[in-house]
Amino acid sequence: MRDPIYLDHAATTPVRPAVREAMEPFYGPRFGNPSSTHRWGRDARAALDEARERVARCLGANPDEVCFTSGGTEGDNFAVLGAWRAARWRGRNAIVTSPIEHKAVLAAVHQAAKEGAVERLLDVTPDGVVDERSFDRLLDDAVATCSVMWVNNETGVVQPIPALAARAKAAGALFHTDAVQAFGKLSIDLRTLVVDTLTLSGHKIGAPKGIGAMFIRRGTPLEPLLHGGSQDRGRRPGTENVAYAVGLALAMELTLAEQETEHARLSELRDRLQARLLERIPDLVVHGRGAERAPHVLNVSVPGVDGEALLMALDLRGIAASGGSACQSGNAAPSHVLSAMGVADDLASSAVRLSLGSLTTAEHIDRVAELFPALVDKARAQAATPSW
Repeated sequence: MRDPIYLDHAATTPVRPAVREAMEPFYGPRFGNPSSTHRWGRDARAALDEARERVARCLGANPDEVCFTSGGTEGDNFAVLGAWRAARWRGRNAIVTSPIEHKAVLAAVHQAAKEGAVERLLDVTPDGVVDERSFDRLLDDAVATCSVMWVNNETGVVQPIPALAARAKAAGALFHTDAVQAFGKLSIDLRTLVVDTLTLSGHKIGAPKGIGAMFIRRGTPLEPLLHGGSQDRGRRPGTENVAYAVGLALAMELTLAEQETEHARLSELRDRLQARLLERIPDLVVHGRGAERAPHVLNVSVPGVDGEALLMALDLRGIAASGGSACQSGNAAPSHVLSAMGVADDLASSAVRLSLGSLTTAEHIDRVAELFPALVDKARAQAATPSW
């Protein structure tokens, strides 16, 4: 078998060698607890504070506005539940979100509803873009917080976050965006963007799994999810993961340094793959094709072809892809994102997400562009053959 091809960068990415190297001392001589006052603790605290400052610079934020988390799921839950729980005592009881959010946001909103919140779901266009008119309709003085992801993890579609955030602020509501798939793909400057909270995940950009960061604008009322310590100003108690924080800071810096060239490279490769697949499979459906998309995601469906079977066939030939969110792997139900976009269940069930990144080369794209249509032809031929 030829070298395998990894086209699942939206699920996770390999840890960068430089990141591993930067983290290594904190498993050895620099092992101290940053809350300790002796030299080992002071050394760990200095490294943690420096990492926080570096992350803040990458976002255009202040260091005290950065909270380290375990990743996107924790950050999304903190942003949604923390904001709603803090605001409900002021008479704001509603949460506005979209049906195409990551399940971390949707599940957090559902939990808030169990505690008494009112869920308000936005309309979505067939291309997977939040309808701004529905956002205006749902905003009133009962809304505590709004949460809309910046780049959809299944389709790559970019949402109009600056415009939505400005509308929310004008209505007196807090605004959160899940930027897990946006960082390193789009320009993010929190000096001009009026969001109140924003979440990131390290393993999407070459840091380890289990580390993320959350931007919390100064003065934003949030009720902590965890209790028991004074770390991170009481927002997230517990001994800090210094090694991972250092790794995240470096991964963010390296990602930003490459952003412009990688955006151009991945856009060209994604468009090349899309064009070649459409040429060979005329009835191929590209989800979100008419909207602005981040450069690393191509989500397609082939009518009449089972998506799971196609993914297995690709895997047997050394090509890794997915059917959508990695968090929903093994779920036989059609993608909730595609369903919200109005995609029929049978077409949604045939969806395959091909996500590009640091490991993707032009040779890989050419190989997939040849093999993918051949596997589709084989699947269709088998489906047309009587079973008796």
